Amino acid sequence: MEALVPYKENESSYFRIAGGNQLKGEIKVQGAKNAVLPVLAGVVLNRGTSRIKNCPKILDVECMIKILKEVGCKVQWEGDVLIIDSKNINTSIIPEKYVREMRSSIILLGSILGRMKSVKISFPGGCSIGTRPIDLHLKALKKMNVEVVEKSGYIECKTSKIIGNKINLDYPSVGATENIMLAAVLSEGETYISNAAKEPEIIELQSFLNKMGGNIQGAGTDEIIIKGVSQLHDVEFTIMPDRIVAGTYLAAAAITNGEIHLKNTINQHFSSATSKLIEMGCYIREYSDSIYLRAPERLKAVDLIRTQPYPGFPTDMQSQFMSLLTNCDGTSVITETIFESRFKSVGELMKMGANIITEGRSAIIKGPTKLNGAEVFAKDLRGGAALIIAALSAEGVSIIKDVQHVLRGYEDVVGDLKSLGATMDLINIAGD
Repeated sequence: MEALVPYKENESSYFRIAGGNQLKGEIKVQGAKNAVLPVLAGVVLNRGTSRIKNCPKILDVECMIKILKEVGCKVQWEGDVLIIDSKNINTSIIPEKYVREMRSSIILLGSILGRMKSVKISFPGGCSIGTRPIDLHLKALKKMNVEVVEKSGYIECKTSKIIGNKINLDYPSVGATENIMLAAVLSEGETYISNAAKEPEIIELQSFLNKMGGNIQGAGTDEIIIKGVSQLHDVEFTIMPDRIVAGTYLAAAAITNGEIHLKNTINQHFSSATSKLIEMGCYIREYSDSIYLRAPERLKAVDLIRTQPYPGFPTDMQSQFMSLLTNCDGTSVITETIFESRFKSVGELMKMGANIITEGRSAIIKGPTKLNGAEVFAKDLRGGAALIIAALSAEGVSIIKDVQHVLRGYEDVVGDLKSLGATMDLINIAGD
C-alpha cells in the first residue's frame, strides 16, 4: 500500500511558507481524525468486513492500519474508502512500536478486549501535551469483570466474560467513554455510563456500533446505556467532517483578512469557535452543510477563551486561536483547563514576534503584532497548525520543522492552503 501522506520517516521534512497572502476560496473538509480512530478500533469487534468511507489519509490512520494488520486484519484502500476484513484476528498483543506513535491507540484496549477477552498493550504515546492518566479507563474495566495488571510499561487485561455495570466517570473523558462503549457492546448485561463525554465523536461511535448491530443509546448526553449483544455484522459507514480542521481553516482565513467557504461541515460542532470569530468582527454565514467567513481589515481582541469539554471551546482549537489573537487589536486571554502543557507553541510564536505572556494555565496575548518569518518547530499536532497560521500572516519566509506532528491530523494541509492562495510547500530532505 502506498504511503498515505507525502512524508517519509527517514527524511527530514519541513514546511516552507512565504507569508502575506490573503486566503480566498473554497475547501471541502476532510473526515474527522478524532472520529475515525475509535471507529477503526471498533472494526475488530466485527467478525466480518467493514467499509469506512470518507476516511482521512493521515499519519494516525496509517499507524492504526499497521496495528490492525499486525493483529490479523486485511486492509485495503479504494479511493477514500478503507476496507477492513477482521474475520481472522489472531493476537491480542499490540506491539509497542506502533502504540507509542499515538495516544489514540489506547482505544484498542476496549475493542480487542471485547473481541478476544484479553489484551496486552503498552502505555500510549502521541502528542506530548501533558500527562494523560488512563486511570479512568482501567477503573471502569475493573468494574466490568476485567482483571487489570500493569507491569514493565504494559497494561495486561483479561476476563472470562465482560459483564455490564454502572460506571460513574470522575471526569467526562472522551477516551474513557469510548473505551467503555467498545468493551461493553458485546458484553453480558447492560452498562450505564454516568458523566459521559458529550463530544460529537461519541455520537459518531454510537452510530457506527449501532449500524454494526450494537444497542447503544444516550450518546451526546451525560448518560449512555449499552445493552450487550451477542454478535455484530458487516457494516458500511461514512466518517463525519473534522470540526477541528474546519476551525483551523477558518482561523487561517481570518488571520490573513481573507474569505473562505468550507464545504462538508456540521456547523454546530464548532459553534463555540465561530462565536469567537464573530466576536473578533468576522462575518459568518452558515448553510446546511457549509460555512462562509469573511474577515474584516482589523480584528478585535476577545476578553477570554476558556477551553472546556464539549460543547465548550475545544482544547484542540486553542493553539490555532492563540496565533489568530496575535493579529487582533487589543489584549486577549486564553485559559487552558483540559491539558496542562498546551502552551508549548508559545515560545515558537514569540520567535516570530508574538507578544504573549503565560501565567499558569492562562496566556495573555497582546496585539496586533507584526509577525516575521522564522525557523520554528512544531511541538505537537495543534501547535504545529498554530505555527502554520502564524506563518501565513508573517512577513517573510517561515520554516516549520517536525511536520510529522501536523500530518498526524491534516490530510492535505499544503494542497488545501495553496488552493486558497498560500505560498507553501512540504520539503523533503533525505536524511543521513
